[in-house]
Amino acid sequence: MKKISSGKVREIYELDEDNLMLVVSDRISAFDVILPRLVLDKGKVLNRISEFWFDYTKSFVKNHVISTKISEFPKEFQKPEFEDRSMLVKKLKMLPIECIVRGYITGSGWKSYKENGTVCGIRLQEGLQESEKLASPIFTPSTKATEGHDENISFEQTVELIGEELATKVRDTAIEIYSKCAEYALSKGIIIADTKFEFGLDEDGNLVLGDEVLTPDSSRFWQACDYQVGRSQKSFDKQYMRDWLKATSWDAQNPTPIPDDVINTTRDKYIEAYERITGKKF
Repeated sequence: MKKISSGKVREIYELDEDNLMLVVSDRISAFDVILPRLVLDKGKVLNRISEFWFDYTKSFVKNHVISTKISEFPKEFQKPEFEDRSMLVKKLKMLPIECIVRGYITGSGWKSYKENGTVCGIRLQEGLQESEKLASPIFTPSTKATEGHDENISFEQTVELIGEELATKVRDTAIEIYSKCAEYALSKGIIIADTKFEFGLDEDGNLVLGDEVLTPDSSRFWQACDYQVGRSQKSFDKQYMRDWLKATSWDAQNPTPIPDDVINTTRDKYIEAYERITGKKF
């Protein structure tokens, strides 16, 4: 097994020149730091949610999934520790941008809007309140930083990186995926406030959706029944963990122990997101 990448959450193994194995760990990161405790089953939840969305969107966008069945994996991966947390995928030429789509004004977007009325250089209407739904989703790409924080870039800068035709296709496809999936999620009681996609090109130059899709790690999931404009929202993602870290002034250089109840509540939020979206018991 040739490991070619170890990210904050995912391990990537190269099988041959065409195929990879993605293995999702139970690690959790916040503020670009891998936290010193695992969240039991988190990797399985992320993998299964991605599997659901890849299947849901395959009618209008290609994706990199070959199989999620352990019986179809190479023999090295036919072991219990890989079950339900792994995908056999097609190797792509990944694009050098994070494709962020925002449907609501929150997080760093809200902070930017309060300062100058824009989000990632896009001027929005006046008078928006925190967590308010935007008139239409906006595409706010960023760079992929190998170290430190990703940096927001304009659409014009995206064009400089990948060309106008491809940049336009990426933007339109990302917004289409978000819009259709957000509508579905709302029918299950979840608001998807924003999300991040990654795309690559296959050997024929086709645009292909890769990495993870609409998980609690890559998206903000809010409880629709509790949604109220003008304040922050209760979420089904790792925002709960972020809030605890901020409230306790947690320091990665001198970390205090993260309590069991914070870990367990985070796990419960991930599982509830999975069960609501898929309609299946975890």
